[in-house]
Amino acid sequence: MKIGIIIGSVRDGRIGAGVAQWVHEQAQGREATYELIDLKEFDLPVLTTHQIPSTAGKDYWDERVNRWSAAVDACQGYVFVTPEYNHGLPGGLKNAFDLLFPEWWSKAVAFVSYGAASGFRVVEQWRPVVANANMFDIKAQVALSTMIDFTDGVLQPAERHPTELAAMFDSLEKATAALTTMRG
Repeated sequence: MKIGIIIGSVRDGRIGAGVAQWVHEQAQGREATYELIDLKEFDLPVLTTHQIPSTAGKDYWDERVNRWSAAVDACQGYVFVTPEYNHGLPGGLKNAFDLLFPEWWSKAVAFVSYGAASGFRVVEQWRPVVANANMFDIKAQVALSTMIDFTDGVLQPAERHPTELAAMFDSLEKATAALTTMRG
């Protein structure tokens, strides 16, 4: 079972890459295989095409989107490492999500958020978005405060965060296995 850890920020100087690296390190030695997927490496276009992703048959109008499709489709579950920007979704990750559809269908997703208010609001905004793709979102989440859990932009996770992350992984792996069986 492969689970993608998606770095959801494409900003220069982003702290999300460090968060995702920490998540990836914490996932080592687990039964599932965890793979880092850096959204920034895909240089995705803004969704402007008339083509509806759910009807594209995983064959998109842009080679960058096709590469993104293949990376997402290769995973059975996901961890979205998502920043909270202006009390909401990061535009780059939302656009990347919207560019695809069948690749997400009926898969499990967990959230590691970060922001001044720990990213709680962004996760609550993600939940109805992923539900539209029939995704199962894991209740357990890890929320990191940029005011408390970082020093000079470097993650210094609180003592409780590895335990929270392990609980999230446990739930995500069980849901991913169940949904993989259900999808056949």
